[in-house]
Amino acid sequence: MAAEACRTAEAAGLERSLKLWHLIVYGIIIIQPTAPMGIYGVVSNLARGHVTTTIFIAMIAMLLTAISYGRMARVYPTAGSAFTYVSKELNPQVGYMVGWAMLMDYILNPIICVIWCSQAARNIVPGVPFAFWAIGFAGLSTYLNTRGIQTSSRVNAFLSIAMSLVVLLFLGEGVRYILSVVHPSAGDLLRPIYDRSTFSTSVVLRGTSVAVLTYIGFDGISTMAEEVENPRRNILLATVFTCFIIGLLSMAEVYVAQLVWPATKPFPANIVDTAFVHVAARVGGVFLFHLLNSTLLVANFGSAMAAQFGASRLMYSMGQESSLPRRVFGVVDRRHHVPRNNVFITGAIALLGAFLLTYEKGAELLNFGAFIAFIGVNTAALVHYKFRSQERVVFPVLIPAFGILVCGFIWIHLSRSAQVLGALWICVGLIVAWAMRKAKTTRIATQQ
Repeated sequence: MAAEACRTAEAAGLERSLKLWHLIVYGIIIIQPTAPMGIYGVVSNLARGHVTTTIFIAMIAMLLTAISYGRMARVYPTAGSAFTYVSKELNPQVGYMVGWAMLMDYILNPIICVIWCSQAARNIVPGVPFAFWAIGFAGLSTYLNTRGIQTSSRVNAFLSIAMSLVVLLFLGEGVRYILSVVHPSAGDLLRPIYDRSTFSTSVVLRGTSVAVLTYIGFDGISTMAEEVENPRRNILLATVFTCFIIGLLSMAEVYVAQLVWPATKPFPANIVDTAFVHVAARVGGVFLFHLLNSTLLVANFGSAMAAQFGASRLMYSMGQESSLPRRVFGVVDRRHHVPRNNVFITGAIALLGAFLLTYEKGAELLNFGAFIAFIGVNTAALVHYKFRSQERVVFPVLIPAFGILVCGFIWIHLSRSAQVLGALWICVGLIVAWAMRKAKTTRIATQQ
């Protein structure tokens, strides 16, 4: 799909007009300034309050991986994808498994977004059951995607600006509340980063395995390579700067939240998914509660639509290449020109998953696939710049090796259930690949 998009871009005569700051703004729009708010309660419970620390560790892992993504985008400036990098540098079969793991991410993203939106809607209308909202959000997202409706970049930019203003409002109100009500001591100021009574390396790394969701989407910058001035330089810098800026902003958000609402005990199950908006209610009352709740609801619904859109297109691409059954996944609705079967399949999965999974389990499963992709990209960068490329770069082995190490260390601290379910997904991918190869061999033998 990436290669096809690039050929289209070349045919249309797109100019290399995007500068470095354009890419950074685009990256922030993709990730969203409110990125850590949706996962705040889950991470706080998992890491026993050390949310700021988990965001920082996740930022280190993502910065190392961002460098590898940027370096590989220099080698393949028209195909910004972990699937492409791993297939070309390591092995096509390994690349397929990375692509299969990425498909799990695409499918799980709508699920956790539907779960979050449904919980947020119950904050507004508590008397309406979760099932009603889950059916409504999954159904609306599916309907809009079958109509080929896409959110324009201008709307995304407007929403990101609005979200940034809400974040600044929260930070301002949070600081006011801390100074006027909390009156923290020096020990209190350090506690969100390190609390000796509750700190544990294993629980912090478990929380980090979910906190990485804060940065998911940064790799999308590499898809802009065809329209960037000096892509060999700017793609790498923009990817790194975006992760760094999002990391600083996210740490500020959760640090203030932890001072406002100290993690003396876990968030209750009924508010854990939307814990951040309850923190906002403490500092800004009902107004800030509903403002932030509505802002995050819109943002997550937009993410659900975009993820469902992407999943249906990835399935279509795999169907066209016969990696999935072409008759089901490789067809397009003639009226609306969308892969309607795939939209309905992803919508049904999102609805079913909303009842079978919790937000926490869905997030951990999503990161199971994401970290496989990150480890794959770091490995591809190490192999290319150490053994194949004549180009000299700074620390060609050390940076991707540390990226592999950190990402791998976080990956193994995913919950056991997430690892088991993720392994089952990989097994399904192997079975699908075997079945498709066997069907292709049979078809060729029959034709002969």
